[in-house]
Amino acid sequence: MSCRVQPAWLVVLFLCLAWMPGQILGCSSNEPRYPHDHARYERIDRAVESLRKAYVQKDLSTIQALMLPMDILDRMEQEVQNDFQTFQDIALEFSIERILIEGETIDVYVHWQGQWTRTPAEAGVRERGHGMLRWEGVQSILLKGVEGDLPFGMAMRHTVPSTPRPGVVR
Repeated sequence: MSCRVQPAWLVVLFLCLAWMPGQILGCSSNEPRYPHDHARYERIDRAVESLRKAYVQKDLSTIQALMLPMDILDRMEQEVQNDFQTFQDIALEFSIERILIEGETIDVYVHWQGQWTRTPAEAGVRERGHGMLRWEGVQSILLKGVEGDLPFGMAMRHTVPSTPRPGVVR
C-alpha cells in the first residue's frame, strides 16, 4: 500500500505551515500600551541623565536649569559648586532602581557610583550609594528635592586635613 501525495497538495501544505508562525508571532505590537505614560518615563529618564551628565561635565548652569527655585536645593547647589572647585575630574554613573509617580510628584530612586580625583596623579576617591531624587512635572520635569546618600558634596565628605607646618603650634 503506497501513499502517493500530489505535488500541488504538498506545496499548499508547506505554504500553510510557513504562514501560521508568521501570524502567531507577527501579531505582537512594538507600540507601548500607554504611550503618554511611556513618554513621561522617557522624559524622567532624560532628566536624570541630564543631571548626571551636567555634574560630570561641571556644568552648573544646566544643573540650575533642571532645579526648581527652592531653598531646600540651595544646599545641594552649594555642594555641587564645592565639588567642581575641589575635583579636577568626576566620573559618575546612575542606575535607576524604581520610579514612583503620584500626580505631578516623581520619586526616582537611584543607585550611584563614582570616582572623584583632585589631580591626574591621584588615585581619587571612589564612592557609591543610594538616594532619591524628587522631581515634579508632566511635560517639563524639574528637580524638587533630594534625600538619602547622593553623590553631591564629595568635597565636604573627603576634606583633606591640612598638615601642620614644622615649628607651628596650634
